Order: sequence, then structure tokens, then C-alpha cells
Amino acid sequence: MAAQKLSIMHAKNSEFIGDGLRNCFEYRDLGIKEATAGDFHAHVIRAVKNKEARIGLHRHNEIKFQMVFILKGWMRFWYEGEGEVIAQEGTCILQPPAIKHDVLEWSDDLELLEVTSPADFSSEPLQHAIQA
Repeated sequence: MAAQKLSIMHAKNSEFIGDGLRNCFEYRDLGIKEATAGDFHAHVIRAVKNKEARIGLHRHNEIKFQMVFILKGWMRFWYEGEGEVIAQEGTCILQPPAIKHDVLEWSDDLELLEVTSPADFSSEPLQHAIQA
């Protein structure tokens, strides 16, 4: 693990941008990737209205840690071995490495915190999409 440096990110000094993994969301970087030399990443994600309504079955093979905490609104997931889960404000989900999952739908006002390790990872699309 790389040495970490102090990072303080105020909301007033950062903005949501649409350059993340999915075009249906905007992302506000919290400075953790730089502060940990890529060992971790944290961002706030919010829904973009009138964008794609579903992600599709996938997994993240490089992930060693992925936590999702719903700050506002709701999101409906499907997880291999669990089935459908509706995450609402205050719900915390730890997604195990390489778990097959799908994001089925979300509220227009969705905002969530996601923390991952490592910071950079890919999303592998999988066959046999889950029926909503």
C-alpha cells in the first residue's frame, strides 16, 4: 500500500462531472484516489435525469473492496445469490469482489457514496441479462 497524504475536499470547491463509468450518472470526486496513490477511490454519484434506465448484468473483476451508501433517493439492484435489493436512504452495501450484479432502476434524486479499492477497475458485461 502506498503512503497516504492528507486530503480535504469541500463540496463548494468541487463539482459533479459526467466522465465516469456510466453516462446515466454524474460523479463528484472526493480526492481519495490521488491521496492514496490509487489504492482507494471515493466519489459521490448522482442520477442524470432521462438517461439509460438500466445498467445490465456485470461484475468488477479487479475490485477488492466496493462499498455503496445511499445518501438520497433509492436504487434497485440484483445480486447473484441474493436476488433483488431495494436500497434506500441510509442503506449500506458491501459488494464482494467479482459478484455478478445489475442495477435495475433508481430514483431521479439518487445520490450515493461509493468507495472502492483499487481506484481503477473495469466493468465486465455478462450474458443473460436479468429480467426486471
